[in-house]
Amino acid sequence: MRDATAAGKARAPCQNEATTKIAVVLVEPQIPGNTGAIARTCASQKVDLHLVRPLGFELDDTKLKRAGLDYWQHVCVAVHDNWDQFREMYDKWPEPKRLVSFTTKADYLLFDEPGATFRDGDVLLFGAEDAGLPEHIRAQSDLCLRIPMEEQPHVRSLNLSVSVAVGVFEAVRQSKQNN
Repeated sequence: MRDATAAGKARAPCQNEATTKIAVVLVEPQIPGNTGAIARTCASQKVDLHLVRPLGFELDDTKLKRAGLDYWQHVCVAVHDNWDQFREMYDKWPEPKRLVSFTTKADYLLFDEPGATFRDGDVLLFGAEDAGLPEHIRAQSDLCLRIPMEEQPHVRSLNLSVSVAVGVFEAVRQSKQNN
C-alpha cells in the first residue's frame, strides 16, 4: 500500500499493464475484514483499490491482512488523506472516466438502468459500512446505482464486500464486452 501523495503532490493512478481500467474507491471504510476481502476481489480482477481516509482501522491491522491473505502483493492500493485529495488526483486522469456511486439511495438499479453500461475508465465508489456515501460525493457522481434487493424492512443493505464484488464483477464483465 502506498500513500497517494509524495511531497504534497497528487500522484498518478497506480494502473499499469497488468490492471484493468476500472478502479474501486472505498470512502471511509470502517471494518478491516471487509477491506481485506475487497482487496482480494480487486486482485482477482486486476482492479486498482483506493482507500479514502479516515479509515476505521490501521493499515497494519491483523484483520485487514488476514482477510487479504497473500493477495496484497497483487493489488495496487492507494491511500488518500481525504475525498478532496482523491478528487484532485482523479481530475488529472485521462478521459474517458466516470464516477459511478453504489448506494441504497439511488433511483436506478444496477441491472435495469440503460446508463449502467460499464466501460474502461469507470471508477466505482462505495461508502462506509455504517453510513454509505456522503451526499456531497453522490452529487459529484456521473451515475448512482443501487444493487437490487427484495424489499424487506429488516434488510437495509448488503455487506460492503459483497456489494463491491457485485459491482466489480459486473463492471469488468461489461467493460471487456464494450471495449
